Amino acid sequence: MPLHALDTDTLTHFRANHPKVVARVAATPPQDIASTVISLEEQLSGWYALTKVAKTPAQLEHAYRKLAEVVEFFQDMPLLPFTVTAITRYQGLVKLNLNVRKNDLRIAAIALEHTAKVVTANVRDFSRVPGLSVEDWTV
Repeated sequence: MPLHALDTDTLTHFRANHPKVVARVAATPPQDIASTVISLEEQLSGWYALTKVAKTPAQLEHAYRKLAEVVEFFQDMPLLPFTVTAITRYQGLVKLNLNVRKNDLRIAAIALEHTAKVVTANVRDFSRVPGLSVEDWTV
């Protein structure tokens, strides 16, 4: 089976127990599932940002609890790195003006370097990347 790189939105769906995503993850051999360091960064930075703007103790507690949950979740998730070759590939993708967000292009570059299929609900944008295999597990 090919390697499946779960992007940030798919990870969010999985952690929220989206039934179709959970079923697909369960049906896929664990060695065929990974994510990227970019998705880790997005998950951590989102909750970290909320710790800085929390106005009440309950909001602050919530933000830090979610931040800790991300750390715990990623302890068991293999991460594909953003290597120099992936960075070079990313820079080439940026030059193509694909109208795709930078972090999505970073995830795409990492997936291309590992011959991985990106699992995302954002098929529209990721499908603009030449040579990238994309699949949506939310449908």
